[in-house]
Amino acid sequence: MNNIKLSNRLQLVLEKIPAGSRFADIGSDHALLPIAAIESGKAVFAVAGEVNPGPFDAASKAVAAAGLRNVISVRRGDGLEVIEPGEVDCITIAGMGGSLIASILERGQVLGKLEGVSVLALQPNVGEDILRRWLVKNGWVLIAENILEEDGKIYEVFAAVPEVKGSEWSNESVYQDLILDNGNIKCGHEMLIQMGPWLLRSPNSAFFSKWRGEISKLESIIASLSRSELDSAEEKRIAIQSRIQEITEVLQCLSKDKP
Repeated sequence: MNNIKLSNRLQLVLEKIPAGSRFADIGSDHALLPIAAIESGKAVFAVAGEVNPGPFDAASKAVAAAGLRNVISVRRGDGLEVIEPGEVDCITIAGMGGSLIASILERGQVLGKLEGVSVLALQPNVGEDILRRWLVKNGWVLIAENILEEDGKIYEVFAAVPEVKGSEWSNESVYQDLILDNGNIKCGHEMLIQMGPWLLRSPNSAFFSKWRGEISKLESIIASLSRSELDSAEEKRIAIQSRIQEITEVLQCLSKDKP
């Protein structure tokens, strides 16, 4: 037993894996997550997928050193090409952009690789809204979101399940309008996609840090646009200013509502 010590963000991903899973970790790097999942008894079998030779070799060595080659299959391939349809019931993808994760899932879905998968545990580094849009469009429901700050960076972790008619989970309920400040502020579908339906309902310090940082970035863009005399620059400035106002109002309401 190596007793792998995971980062806080990977620990959150691990917690999203159902007990007894057969799962695939895509972009597994040193296979830390599969090793930890097997050693902790969380999973009974894992695939560690890597497209690049360096990380593939590192994962192979780590799995061999842990003595787990009989229950962790290290495979080299692009995205979900490393698994067969129905082979796993959970897929984890961590440490990539939301757009890349969405494209991996899209290609895998076309190839039937999501067949039999009951949970997606995902950790996008950026582009979280892009990933949420893909999940909604393709019939997956967010059942949990976490946000944390680690080593000066902010990460979000998602868990999603297939949307099944008549089940307790539906995108309609998850993305139902959120009313704040006694009805004065409404967070509609687009705002929930952008900021996270579960995160908005239970914001923490990392959530506030992220969105205050986003406001600062938008203010820097406005400062740059103000130096341009193009009509299009003024239109962009107005749109961004409106965006800043929306985020600011939401943060102010959530701050008041925090216990």
